Amino acid sequence: MSTVSLKTAAGKDAGSVELDTDVFGIQPNVPVMHQVVTAQLAARRSGTQSTKTRAEVRGGGKKPFKQKGTGNARQGSTRAPHFSGGGVALGPKPRKYDQKTPKKMIKLALRSALSDRAAEGKVVVIDEWGFTTPKTKDAKAALSALGISGKALVVVDLENDTNVVRSFLNLPEVQLIEVNELNAYDILCNDYVIFSQATLPGTSVTAAVPAPKKAAAKKAAAPKAAAPKTAGLVDAAVADTTVADTASATADLPPRAAAATADGSAPEGFEIKGNADSGLYHVPGSAFYNRTVAEFWFATAEDAEAAGFQLPPSQRTAADSADGDKD
Repeated sequence: MSTVSLKTAAGKDAGSVELDTDVFGIQPNVPVMHQVVTAQLAARRSGTQSTKTRAEVRGGGKKPFKQKGTGNARQGSTRAPHFSGGGVALGPKPRKYDQKTPKKMIKLALRSALSDRAAEGKVVVIDEWGFTTPKTKDAKAALSALGISGKALVVVDLENDTNVVRSFLNLPEVQLIEVNELNAYDILCNDYVIFSQATLPGTSVTAAVPAPKKAAAKKAAAPKAAAPKTAGLVDAAVADTTVADTASATADLPPRAAAATADGSAPEGFEIKGNADSGLYHVPGSAFYNRTVAEFWFATAEDAEAAGFQLPPSQRTAADSADGDKD
């Protein structure tokens, strides 16, 4: 994995981030990127252009002159293509320009574009924007502090980054894109790609000054219904400190919960993570599972909910289907 500096909105170092080699470290496939971008631009075409044939234009029902005796070539209608005001021969008609592109090619083009920007050192990762109110002045100051000049693509989570979106919205050199809509064309159209920890795919974050929080039984018994907080995988030293703090609170574990093992891994048979700060639990394979530090571990989702933990808001609508897949 390649490592980049983790920045704050003020441009200061906040640690380091290891970028996933499978996403940011492959050899860019230029032909695939060209084909995917061409297909994407073709799909944007409305295809509503249309011309009238001789059967669709108005008039021309009467024979302009008699068949013989005039010395002119015989004509049956003044709306033939060679007459002024006549129909158009072989003109464009409404059609679709969509091209069928395999999903594997689309994913490869996206990873190739991200790898190209990462190789040029133009992938920027910040811990969080921290905009309490929407303010374009603060957004411009953040870009200046990060040393970003030219066009920038800011990847956001629309559910949690409302102030970020409204702060950057009036900057013409900045393009905002939702994390689920990231594509090769928009990446190639911009000089820089800016991620936050919450929107960066497949990474491991090492904190500059580790400050793990102790698991509080009071918070676990009555968790707050807050937005999901994401954190990267801390390094070995931070993990050992977190395990030591969690061990001190083992006596205050919620019902049906287990503490982490000595090396910070999940206890056998307990794969569901519970985060005391956010009051949320994460199942394997979910978006924030690998980036969440677990104070408690549960064997089933029912055990986690019985202890007062909840699914992240973005996953609650699909909870039934997720349980069906797990069974």
